[in-house]
Amino acid sequence: MVLESGTLSVIPGREEEFEKAFEEAKAIIANSPGCLGVELRRMVETPNEYLLLVRWETIEDHTEGFRGSAAFEQWRALLHHFYEPKPVMAHSHYVSAEAGVAERA
Repeated sequence: MVLESGTLSVIPGREEEFEKAFEEAKAIIANSPGCLGVELRRMVETPNEYLLLVRWETIEDHTEGFRGSAAFEQWRALLHHFYEPKPVMAHSHYVSAEAGVAERA
């Protein structure tokens, strides 16, 4: 499994509009081959910034599959006009975590 992550800087004042567009866009990526899940988190200290986390079976599912698909064009049309600057995405592999630590919402 590969985790794609990045900080999305949304133009201040457009956060609510972005979140509504993301509700539509998340189904596009979630239904893409190899996508294992998608999560969006809003930063506490900088409320116009969001953390996007997407779990993929392989890096190629993202870089070649999704990025080369018509679905990506739909994703981009819904979301990319909200960003300033353009986000930088990165991919990571799991290494370690503390046992017994549960997520608290």
